[in-house]
Amino acid sequence: MKLNSDKIERLRQLKQEIMEMEGYLPQKGQQTDSRLQLGPLHEAFPGRVFPLGANHEFISHSPSEAASTQGFLAVILGMLMQNGGFCLWLGTRPQVFPPALKHFGLAPDRVLFVNVPRERDLLWTLEQALSCEALVAVVGEIRELGFSESQRLQLAVERSRVTGFLHRHQPRSLHALACATRWKLTPLPSPVPAGMPGMGWPAWKVSLLKVRNGKPGHWQLQWDGEGFQELFHQQPQEIVQNRKNYA
Repeated sequence: MKLNSDKIERLRQLKQEIMEMEGYLPQKGQQTDSRLQLGPLHEAFPGRVFPLGANHEFISHSPSEAASTQGFLAVILGMLMQNGGFCLWLGTRPQVFPPALKHFGLAPDRVLFVNVPRERDLLWTLEQALSCEALVAVVGEIRELGFSESQRLQLAVERSRVTGFLHRHQPRSLHALACATRWKLTPLPSPVPAGMPGMGWPAWKVSLLKVRNGKPGHWQLQWDGEGFQELFHQQPQEIVQNRKNYA
């Protein structure tokens, strides 16, 4: 019996070490990244740690979902680069209005936008960017991606410790990829306190469809300028009424 328990404990330790190396758990003596104020999302990740040095897949199907995804990514990037650093944002054409990134807490002068006309060239550029240790993060607006191609991208971030965000708008297939997570963002009406003019904070329905060694789930969140908060304080009918008041 003791031999079996020793084997089980050793397997547990090996799994822990592998997850630490892949970025899914903080390594021994390493503190969790306090820059990421993800609120209830932390509960979904193994060890309550957002995987850095890994690739994250985001799926969108409509223009509004694509814009919401880009806003959500801007919030995450703004948190990651609070202490400086640069991000590379890759795509086949311009898809983001840089000055608007300030609304999501991301300084546009910390982002380098590169447009690669052909998607097959974009994949190569994305792999090279993810291999660059000088970057904090890389966003790749790439529609199609095969499993073997995603494996190469994963190997790149494991070596460089750069965090990759792969936004796939209207992909033809949703087969498995070598990514730590798969997300889908849907826009929600911005909740506005009664009697207040203007627009509220950005809000999303956040669907974490897949997370390696974690717990997928769905949340309704808003970003309040510092972190993500759950939308408990207003019911949907109140949000609709507020929108009517300030239309």
